[in-house]
Parts: sequence; structure tokens; C-alpha cells
Amino acid sequence: MSVSVLMPALSPTMTEGTLARWLVKEGDAVRSGDVIAEIETDKATMEVEALDDGVVARLAVAEGTQNVAVNAVIAVLAEDGESVEEAVSALGSAPASPPEISASPAASAPAEQPVSAPAQSSAPALAAVSPEQDRVFASPLARRIAADAGLNLARLSGTGPHGRIIRADVEEALAAGPNAQSGVITTAVPAEERFVPHNAMRRVIAERLQQSKQTAPHFYLSVDCEIDSLLAARKALNEAAEDGVKISVNDMVVKAAASALMAEPDVNGYFEPEGCRYFSTADICVAVAVDGGLVTPVIHNAQSLGLADISRKTSDLASRARSGTLDPSEYAGGSFTISNLGMYGIREFAAVINPPQSAILAVGAGEQRPVVKNGELAVATVMTVTLSADHRIVDGALGARWLQAFKRAIEQPVTMLL
Repeated sequence: MSVSVLMPALSPTMTEGTLARWLVKEGDAVRSGDVIAEIETDKATMEVEALDDGVVARLAVAEGTQNVAVNAVIAVLAEDGESVEEAVSALGSAPASPPEISASPAASAPAEQPVSAPAQSSAPALAAVSPEQDRVFASPLARRIAADAGLNLARLSGTGPHGRIIRADVEEALAAGPNAQSGVITTAVPAEERFVPHNAMRRVIAERLQQSKQTAPHFYLSVDCEIDSLLAARKALNEAAEDGVKISVNDMVVKAAASALMAEPDVNGYFEPEGCRYFSTADICVAVAVDGGLVTPVIHNAQSLGLADISRKTSDLASRARSGTLDPSEYAGGSFTISNLGMYGIREFAAVINPPQSAILAVGAGEQRPVVKNGELAVATVMTVTLSADHRIVDGALGARWLQAFKRAIEQPVTMLL
């Protein structure tokens, strides 16, 4: 019975590849474990090995052929007792899909590292072509036999091309017994993995942020803000606030950002293909971490709200975001975003712009740092913020002016109450 050699899948998502080179020709006899072809992808060159003995009856795909579909017949082998003509005639009845195969590059195997076993296969197996000298080069068939027997390939010498370990080397080592194998017998330990399918939120986050990085030319500006006065003002405000209101540093950051957007309104807009769209109100999105991702509910007209109102709205929106009860209108739109990781102890970071907005402010933790005041060393509570801006609509000087306005509001919180 003829054996069809099929185009293997080098990864779960591969649909086609390039048959780079044949290492055999029609009429050649091959044994199980012989390398017969090389397959190329955009990341690696892999070898195809025969897992059956036979004679090459037909090379169905010429070397150098690109876009060869996975599962397509690339060659036919005639088995013992079968004529080449009989094998070629069976080419049209090749199976539509191959048995399950294992397709992974050859991996480095240190002396004491157990080798895990690939899936059993009766289709062509693959091994990586690599110039590195510190890797264990072995055919997939040799690896499978060694793994089943608990044999560490790192202690073997290969007799195949370029010192490659082939099936015969493994069988010889096993026949010689443990002493000839340097006493190294290990137990194969399967790798553990966890796969979580994307939910709708993760898909949207991935699409939007990839779009942002690909289309918006980000640039970054950072500034240090001394927040001792802000912390003192916050304490006084909370002491005077009504029950149920607790103003946070983030609430004051929202108010300062809104003030800065009013001072520098050219940051408060979107870039569009035909022009730039600007807004008269500061509709500020606040990033809220939830299970499986994040949402950005919007505080509308933040420039007109007092700190107590901002606190109430932020607490309500964040609570309902975590419980999944927000109305879509409450997280749609917005002209600017704030992402605060200070509560996690993050000193400084740069955030990805929330499209189609022009900028996002990343807020780090407030911490005591040494500062110089009037020529003398002192200690102040300092918070680093970083503005990520879309250079298509926000120029460097404009972004710097916005940060100056923000810093002024943060360091002189009384101005936010005017």
C-alpha cells in the first residue's frame, strides 16, 4: 500500500508553507527517520522525516513552491512489494487530512532535564534546522523513542547528518543498557499549560490597543509633582465632607486633568482623516480594573463638577464596572483618559492611548523623595505622571504646556476650587 507524505502543520494556526528543498529524488529508497525535505515558515526552517520505509515514487510538489496548503500531498512512497506505478496511481486517493502530528522545533535539553514525549504520529515528523552548537539535534522519531524509554538525549552522540541523533543511535543506546547511557535515565514529565479562550472584553481591548499602537504615533512626557499640599487639602476636605463622601487622590487628579484640558483645549480632541475634532467639555475616562480586563467609565463635564461630585460619580461607576452593571452609554466616548497604578506601588509607567482620544495620563505612586528647595536638601512627597500623546494632533510643546497646567493644579490645589 502506498504512503502519502502530507504537508505538515508547523503550528496550530498554520494553513500553508513553502517546500524549500527536497533531500531525495524519485526512485530513492528511504528508511524511517530519514530526512526527505525542508519546509519553511516565516519563523523557522523545519525538516520532514519519513516514518515509513519505502521508495520515493512521486514528488508531487516542486521544491521552492510557496503557499502549499497544509494536508496537501507532497510526495508518495511505494512500500515493499509495491511498484512505483501502483503507488503513483494511488496519489489521487490520498487522505484529505493526516493523522495527528507533533510539530515543534528541536529544543535545548540540558544534561539533567527530562525530555517530554511528543504526540504519536504516522505522518511526517519535523525537527528544527539551527546553527546553534549548544542544542541537542535529534530527529522527532529519535526524540519520541527516547522519551518513551526515559532516555536523556544529551548524553548521546549522533551519527546522522551534522551529528544529528537518529533512531539508530537511540536504539543502540537502549540495547547497550543503562551503563552505556552514563546511567542517566529520566522520567518524562509533561509540561503543564492553561488555555483561556478570549471573552468579548479581551478581544475588544486587544483590537483597540493594537489599533492605537499601530496608527497613533505615541510620544511620552513625564513630570514630577509634589503633592504634600494636595494631601493636606484632601485631609481637610474629607474632614468637612458629608457622610459617605471620601475624596481620593485620584479624584483630585481627575479634577486637575479637567482644569488642564480647559487651559489647553487643543489636547481635548480627536484626530480624524479630514481634520481634528475638539470638545468644549472635559469628559474624562477613568480606567477601572475588572476580572478579565478593564473598562473606562466616563465622568462627563468634569470641569464643572466639585470634588465631592467627582468622588461620588467615580465610586459609583467603578463599583458598577466591577459588578458588570454599567450601561454602555456610561463607558462610551470620553475625550481623555486617566490610568492610575499608584495603589500598586508603581512609581512610573507609560500607558497606551485609548483611541480615538489624543492622550492618556499615567499616574504613579506618591512617595517621599529627596528634593532641593532654595539650595537645600529636603524631603517631599512626589508623584510622577506620564502623558502619552498622539503626535498627529498634539505637538511636543502643546503636551508640555498641558503638563505644566496639570502640575500647577496638583501642586496648588486651591486653584481647582476657584
